[in-house]
Amino acid sequence: MADRALDPAISLALRAARQAIDRGEYGQCLRLLEPLAAAHGPTSTIGAGVRLLMATALMGQGQTEGAADCCRSLKACVDATLRAQAKDLLTVLEAPALQRPRHWSLTLPDLGQQGALLEGSGAGAGPAAARRRQGPPQEPPPPVGPTSAPIGFAAIVAVLLAALLLLPLLGGCMDVRSELRFEGPGRLQLSHRLRSDSGQLTPWQRRFAEALHAGPAAFRGQQQGEVQVLSTAVLPADQALAALQRSLKAAAELAGVSLPAADLRLQERNWLVGVRQRLFLVVDLTPLPVLPGVELSLQLVPVSAAAVITAGPQPARALARQAGGEPQLLWSLQSGQRNVLQLQCWRWSRLGLGGLAIALALVLVSLLQRIRLRLGFGLPELPA
Repeated sequence: MADRALDPAISLALRAARQAIDRGEYGQCLRLLEPLAAAHGPTSTIGAGVRLLMATALMGQGQTEGAADCCRSLKACVDATLRAQAKDLLTVLEAPALQRPRHWSLTLPDLGQQGALLEGSGAGAGPAAARRRQGPPQEPPPPVGPTSAPIGFAAIVAVLLAALLLLPLLGGCMDVRSELRFEGPGRLQLSHRLRSDSGQLTPWQRRFAEALHAGPAAFRGQQQGEVQVLSTAVLPADQALAALQRSLKAAAELAGVSLPAADLRLQERNWLVGVRQRLFLVVDLTPLPVLPGVELSLQLVPVSAAAVITAGPQPARALARQAGGEPQLLWSLQSGQRNVLQLQCWRWSRLGLGGLAIALALVLVSLLQRIRLRLGFGLPELPA
């Protein structure tokens, strides 16, 4: 169960727990996570993720020892990434407290003991002297009102929680490259290339591949060295762009980020000799934080750099062509930005170009024949 996509009930409970931590309601977060921790052991991926959330909530309550116990229970977790996260957090929790030198602080005398000594020394002065020393009765301090919510601390915890949740899912440096191949007018093929610096797919990449296999586009998997390629068959343009839309949505849901719907459009017009294609891509990654070591890009084949009209915030660059290879265009997506790409290219028709060449040849022959008649040579005749 650790390698499959999360059940809707578990995903809903984890989302509610994260929202409780964002609001500083650590007790409610623990009450939501305790049934999940009882149902999933610390060796599974889900159980380890639940216990990391519990450790965060316990740290917010000041229960350092309880948070350390949650981290110690993850030493036998099958997921190496989660195990490393728990180990790093345990190292911070078990760090010894530093002793502050005495001369760094100012020690005030105990005013209660000093007052008792003064009263003892003046006991023989009588009750009148005691009343003069006491003075008039002091008024009670004004009420300070209810304690305000620790907004700053809650924001810091939210940022740390987002980092703890995203890093186990991504698991280090990785490259996700999507490819759109133009097989002909109105025909596209979509592929995703997943690569990690460790040579093995991260937990997020494995779940993303499983989500694509279970989708309606029927992605086929193929291993090419250290790169796993997930590709569809050649599909109509609208179906291929819809598959790319679902892939973006699945990737965002697995990372726990809500992204706006992408705008993907392909416009085509047939001019007999060829088809003019215009591609519009708008991918809004503003809610996605910038994650070091994570590269997201889109590769277009066959497309040359001259076809680009607009590309931002990152420019689209042409890849080096091999001998006899097709032109390829690479466009890198920028996290935390709105990415826009617009291009226009022609797909020439061999049949249309051949018909145009024949028509031009017939016109040329007719002109030459007319010039011949005007020169007085007459029509060509067979020999007698």
